[in-house]
Amino acid sequence: MFAVIRTGGKQYRVAPNATLKVEKLEAEAGSTVTFSEVLALGNDAGLSIGAPLVEGATVTATVIAQDRLAKVIIFKKRRRQNSRRKNGHRQPVTVLRIDAINAA
Repeated sequence: MFAVIRTGGKQYRVAPNATLKVEKLEAEAGSTVTFSEVLALGNDAGLSIGAPLVEGATVTATVIAQDRLAKVIIFKKRRRQNSRRKNGHRQPVTVLRIDAINAA
């Protein structure tokens, strides 16, 4: 069984016991998060696609950790101007483990 959920402006295909990194959520490590924006559900019987959401479907997950991704270097140079700028950025993420996919 799998589901497609929407969080943080992105869509993720999730399955039970899978781990994934999503945009930062305000939740403590060890707490449970429920996603109600389920766009599609799939199992052995077939695929049910919402319009735009599947009614009554939820996905529950446990927060494993609050983490940060690898550093991304932003380097801008203007040629022949002796002008350079270098910045770094580490995006905060939440690491989740999918516990259950609940259909309607």
